Amino acid sequence: MVAQTRAGNSAPKRLAFSEKIVGKGLATDALLKKLKALHTELAELDQELVDVNSLSTVRTQLVNTSILLHKDRGVKAYAACCLADILRLYAPDAPYTHTELRDIFQFFFRQLATGLRGADASYYNEYFHLLESLSTVKSVVLVCDLPHAEELMVDIFRDFFGLVRRDLAKKIEIFIADILVALIDECQALPSEVLETIMAQFMANDVQPAYRLAVQVCNATADKLQRHVCQYFTDIIVAHSHESDSESNFEEIRKAHELVKQLSRSCPSLLHSVIPQLEEELRVEEVQVRLIATQALGEMFSEKGGAELVKKYPTTWNVWLMRKNDKATAVRLKLVESAKGLLVNLHDHRETVDELMRLKLLDPDEKVRAAVCKVYSQLDYETVLHYVSEDQLRSIAGRGMDKKNSVRVEALNSLGKIYSTAYPEIENNDPAAIRHFSWIPNEILHISNSTQEARLAAEQVIADFVFPLPSGSSAPTSKNVDVNEVAWTDRLLNTMSYLDDRGVNAVLLLSGIKGSRPSPYELYLQSCVQHNGGVIDEDEDVVKQRLNNVIRHISRQFGDPQKAAEDLHAFARANENRSYKLLKTCLDTQTDLKGLVKSSNEFLRRIELSSESILGTMTVFLRRATLRIVNQSSVSTLIKRVQRADSKHAQTLLTYISKHCPSLYRPHTSELTKAIADEKNARLVEAGMQALAAVSQSDEALAVNDKRTLERVMRYVLGSNARVAKFAARILVASKEHDDLCAEAVESIARKLSTAEPDLLVAHTAVLAQFARLAPDAFERKSDVLMAFLVKKLLMVPSPADPDEMDSDADWVEDGDVQPRLRARILALKVCRNRCLAHASTDTALEVATPVLKMLSTLLDHAGSYSADATDDPKVKSRMRLQAAISLLHLSIVDKFATAINTNFISLAITVQVGLSRLRQFAQVILV
Repeated sequence: MVAQTRAGNSAPKRLAFSEKIVGKGLATDALLKKLKALHTELAELDQELVDVNSLSTVRTQLVNTSILLHKDRGVKAYAACCLADILRLYAPDAPYTHTELRDIFQFFFRQLATGLRGADASYYNEYFHLLESLSTVKSVVLVCDLPHAEELMVDIFRDFFGLVRRDLAKKIEIFIADILVALIDECQALPSEVLETIMAQFMANDVQPAYRLAVQVCNATADKLQRHVCQYFTDIIVAHSHESDSESNFEEIRKAHELVKQLSRSCPSLLHSVIPQLEEELRVEEVQVRLIATQALGEMFSEKGGAELVKKYPTTWNVWLMRKNDKATAVRLKLVESAKGLLVNLHDHRETVDELMRLKLLDPDEKVRAAVCKVYSQLDYETVLHYVSEDQLRSIAGRGMDKKNSVRVEALNSLGKIYSTAYPEIENNDPAAIRHFSWIPNEILHISNSTQEARLAAEQVIADFVFPLPSGSSAPTSKNVDVNEVAWTDRLLNTMSYLDDRGVNAVLLLSGIKGSRPSPYELYLQSCVQHNGGVIDEDEDVVKQRLNNVIRHISRQFGDPQKAAEDLHAFARANENRSYKLLKTCLDTQTDLKGLVKSSNEFLRRIELSSESILGTMTVFLRRATLRIVNQSSVSTLIKRVQRADSKHAQTLLTYISKHCPSLYRPHTSELTKAIADEKNARLVEAGMQALAAVSQSDEALAVNDKRTLERVMRYVLGSNARVAKFAARILVASKEHDDLCAEAVESIARKLSTAEPDLLVAHTAVLAQFARLAPDAFERKSDVLMAFLVKKLLMVPSPADPDEMDSDADWVEDGDVQPRLRARILALKVCRNRCLAHASTDTALEVATPVLKMLSTLLDHAGSYSADATDDPKVKSRMRLQAAISLLHLSIVDKFATAINTNFISLAITVQVGLSRLRQFAQVILV
């Protein structure tokens, strides 16, 4: 023991306490009272002013075994406080032998480990005092000079990390951290068990007090711990790398790297020597080690502190990037999977990451290509907008045509998810969002039209992300499903505004509007009902054959036809009436959006509960069989939108519905009638007239018979707008009084035809083309006058080229540039054709058709003119030739005309094979 020397002007203060605390017969209560008094006086003594000689008696008695091993907790708690005060007053030297000090510190930590609980526990203040003294006085560092100090340190660290888990006051955590930091700073050699105890805390939940304590200690002692931490990881890797075939060894290495990642998040300064070690692991031959190191570094670079890590260890960053060319697919895959964090957090390295991802989009392994695509589906909107270039997104779109299905699916899903998150901003006309994302649906739609394999994935993405059905805010079994029909329709129109013609056509094709009714899907449902789960009363073979045939037809359109056929048969065998009813509702063209959402949700839910294995097939079946892009709920919004200046696509959709599924208009005839009354809006009137004409022709019960409306329709019939007049003529034909009305219109046109201005002439001829086919009796009343004019005054009149026209060598004219006179001539050929078709079943068929067939053949023979030496405008000739070929094709389906037309088959073939490119294109479309 080293003697204590003190200096000062004040007289040293002596300890007044003089009672004995050790002796026979001393009651616990009396001892406790004495120790309280001693603790009170010792706590008030100042280290600089105390006469330590006065402490000799009590310091000796306090280490007596009768005190240190006393059974009473209070006695031990106060004794510990007194001993802590003795060490404080004697500091920096201790008045005890090494053996005594060892006993004292073991006594201290035993009391804390067993006694320190919450603030309401017994002797809490005494334990708090003891801990505070050890923290502030740092007397605990005396442990480092004791024999076998390592063992004591190990116990202290274990006890304290166990103690802190009791969720004690924050100040106690601070005291403990100070004590542990002091021990690490003072010790000559850090015991490995101590480091293991510290490291173990990082594998726990990062909100736990023990984790927080470990972080505090490590950050405060980083300089000293760096070497030890590096050695710790080296020992683990070396110890578990000898048996490279053992998965358990690799598991230990993985755990070690998990620890490195945790340290990187909370104590990066500890890893100064560890990161280069990970860099070396990237170069080793053992694939599993490279894999583990690649994953660990990738996650570290990807986190919020990754930019600083790259800056501090640029060589490691570059070596890690080189794993993009690793011979092992698994390593390249781990590299790619880290890219999400790189894109989010390493903005200064965007070009490097972009180049990495672009290169890996072309990786020879499909799993890597798919993983690259998947990364982008995980990014938030702002990250994609600001840190992913449009070129990169288009490269992902290119993978939508990948030869491997997994890559196609991930690429298209990524694009779909990105578009879905961006759509609200596109809808709000955000220029950046429009520029960056509005092209995505167009690319997906193009892919859907490419190959059967790509179509399947593209359709799913279009249904899920581009044109999703509203989810509905109510449960599937609720009677009221809340959907926004206007927003649903506007999303379609808004998306279509950024599509090219090919994309628009793909939307129309996917809409399901065009097609025969009943559809194959409706026939399948009918066959299922008739099949009755295999219990068939009559015509069993016929019913089974019909079901087999329709399943064979539908399953061909699936990626796995065999699986699809099996699933469709399984659904039929289940014979579940409720599912049949729901499916029938979904397939019905009169089902509105709310009904479709509700029935679809319930149908798929029932399938999932009863036959989950067929859910995928039935989901695709339902998607293709139902009107989920456009249906009758769209019509009201389309009618309103067609009135806008940017109404192109609303009109396109209404026109498509009119041509292919006019039954959707049944609930909307009153709206259409109002629409045609708005004569100031030409687009609305045209769309309304076409729709009314279509629905009137499809269902005579919906024909227009209101007198006032028919008067308006008659005005349109006799007006100068050719398209409106054509549709108006069809409405008249479908009305109850069609005989009188059509005759009246024919009479009026016959009187005015010879003097009509060009636009009116076109409109009148368009009307006559309709009447010639649909109202032949009315047409024939004036057929001699009409045909004489059309043939002699219109068709047979030469059409020389305009000498003032600049583009005199052009041999084709687009639809929008066709002059009224030429339009009237083309329509006159349609009049002739339609008149022949109207008389096809009469005795006068050949009499009517012979001169027409001769005229059409002549036009083909002379390339659009009536003689070989005609000097007609080449543009007129090409158009007339095309219409003549189309007319002959229409007439060729009539047996009475087929013989005569067969003699012109060569001319028709030549028109397709040798003619002008645009003429050939048109003719091929008609032939198909």
